Amino acid sequence: MPKQIRLTTPLSNEDIENLKIGDKVLLNGVLFTGRDAAHKRLFDLIKKGEDLPIDLKGQVIYYVGPTPAKPGKPIGSAGPTTSYRMDPFAPTLIGLGLKGMIGKGNRSQEVIESMKKYKAVYFGATGGAGALIAKRIKKATVVAYEDLGPEAIRRLEVEDFPVTVVNDCNGGDLYKEGIKRFAIE
Repeated sequence: MPKQIRLTTPLSNEDIENLKIGDKVLLNGVLFTGRDAAHKRLFDLIKKGEDLPIDLKGQVIYYVGPTPAKPGKPIGSAGPTTSYRMDPFAPTLIGLGLKGMIGKGNRSQEVIESMKKYKAVYFGATGGAGALIAKRIKKATVVAYEDLGPEAIRRLEVEDFPVTVVNDCNGGDLYKEGIKRFAIE
């Protein structure tokens, strides 16, 4: 039975092992943002053996390209982007200690296998709810690749950021289970 869980980043193996598909999670602490272009740059640094601009150990990356902040707000609308575009890079980042990813849509089998091997999780955030999600972001600071604009890597400080476990570290897949559960015979 899915449960509601409150977690604070950075995440540990124990945090990840206790999560099951369908669990509702409220994340607190720090999330990093990153999309296609930022992932490519991180991947290129790794291939060259160079240091990354952020330490991935225990961290969660939110696949988002937020809109500009309105006056007095830390960030604009911040809805999730489709995750499969990060699939070519995700296994490498997971191998370096990344514990969570937030986005929407399915992940490749290679990403799922990496999550099982290294104890990581994929969270789903509600697409179309970017303005509501942004209310959970208390501070946003660009920490790398400012030239990428909305796709720069940001350090977000969040309070009760709502996500659902879509893929757990045991190979569970909420999308596949949902199809089975609601299939018309």
